[in-house]
Amino acid sequence: MPTPPRGRRKGKSAVEVSHEYELQQYQDEILKLREEAHASNEELQSTNEELQSTNEELQSANEELTTSKEEMQSMNEELQTINVELQNKLDDLALAESDMKNLLNSTDIAILFLDQKLNVRRYTEQASKIINFRESDIGRPLSDLTTILQYPALQDDAKETLRTLIFSEKQISTGDDRWFSVRIMPYRRLDNVIDGAVITFVDISETKRLESKLRQDLD
Repeated sequence: MPTPPRGRRKGKSAVEVSHEYELQQYQDEILKLREEAHASNEELQSTNEELQSTNEELQSANEELTTSKEEMQSMNEELQTINVELQNKLDDLALAESDMKNLLNSTDIAILFLDQKLNVRRYTEQASKIINFRESDIGRPLSDLTTILQYPALQDDAKETLRTLIFSEKQISTGDDRWFSVRIMPYRRLDNVIDGAVITFVDISETKRLESKLRQDLD
């Protein structure tokens, strides 16, 4: 503590002057502490406001996350519903394809389905008795296939059918004295779009033999 000034003030003793000086020092220190406390209080208040603001932001973010979680859960449920519907449609399509395959194979007509580039898309079991098919022939060009038919213009006639959209029908013989009625038609989808060609092969050997017998009888 600073040493009080020397000498006496008028009317006061040295002890009184010293006490007054010390009192003033205490008061100054108290005032300074009050100012520091006030400043600290303001800083604490400011910090508290910032913490409150941060807490509100976190609460808002948490609410947004909760909402997003609910929306994602709702979307997931919708996707699951759509997935079930799609799976049901796929099952229906698979069943329909099986039904069609069984229906086509139950007939005596050989059928060959071609795409727009005259590549093999599908064929019936009866067609495999006329055209030499392998399992890997799906997607192969018609021109690469070999048949028992004496029909070298098959590829050209199929192209012409796709170009004109007019079906072609010819009676074609085989090397073993059989005959087939070969019809080439445009493949028309449900939306009326031409998406390839369909070729049917009907065995008319018996009809040909009857015609030949009738001609012989007339002669």
